[in-house]
Amino acid sequence: MAEFAKTKAGVDASEKKTLGEGLFRKCDACGDAVRKDDFERNLEVCPACGFHFHLTAEQWIALLADDVSWTALDTELSARDPLEFIDSKAYPDRVEAARTSTGVNDAILAGTARIDGRAVQLGVFVFRFMGGSMGSVVGEVVTRMMERGAEHEQPVVLLSCSGGARMQEGSLSLMQMAKTVAARGKLRDAGAPFISVLLNPTTGGVAASFALQGDVNIAEPRALIGFAGPRVIEDTIRQKLPEGFQRAEFLLEHGMIDMISTRQDMRANISRLVEYLSG
Repeated sequence: MAEFAKTKAGVDASEKKTLGEGLFRKCDACGDAVRKDDFERNLEVCPACGFHFHLTAEQWIALLADDVSWTALDTELSARDPLEFIDSKAYPDRVEAARTSTGVNDAILAGTARIDGRAVQLGVFVFRFMGGSMGSVVGEVVTRMMERGAEHEQPVVLLSCSGGARMQEGSLSLMQMAKTVAARGKLRDAGAPFISVLLNPTTGGVAASFALQGDVNIAEPRALIGFAGPRVIEDTIRQKLPEGFQRAEFLLEHGMIDMISTRQDMRANISRLVEYLSG
């Protein structure tokens, strides 16, 4: 029987491969193999190239909110199917499958929290729930956040990560754009600040409504932000777009956002803005 090849350490090559499984993770951006625990310690940012991978909404809440200060609200809201929409499956079946796989009721988590001791209305989109799409539930939750902020004169901190309006709800999803913008206007009239954080991606009806209406608009590095995608725009205008078009750095250069923050600095930056804008 042929012997397995030995490594310099005297371990079978097959055994060495088994020992290494699950310890390393390949960065999709730079291709480097990085220890998984290094990714986790670095808040899902590649230590080699700085590429920001997704954090879950729950991880964002844990990162931003003071300990034991988070209280979820509006968790009872659930999507309806007035259009009786069917694509590859019926809309209610798709929603139920998303609830089962994600453990959340719809594509946003919202509630009250404290950031360095200051009370805020905090919301985070759940991208793993149907691409963070905005239907009637998401629009209602965002509206309620803005209204609570106006009522209690509290800052609203909203982290967007979305593919846009939810096509399965048709015009009802598009109505959420006007509804959320109107609620944002009430927040402005009350003098309460709105800090909008744009994660990768923030697109479609979410980008075209409240997401870019913050008193301060913050984006993560290289986040894709815009209405239609670059390929759709190129096909429509039949022109090649500039390098980096619709990425956070391009938007900052052209005055569409106010700052770019790494994930490691996000809590400190939001805390300073909350303190400054709250007077």
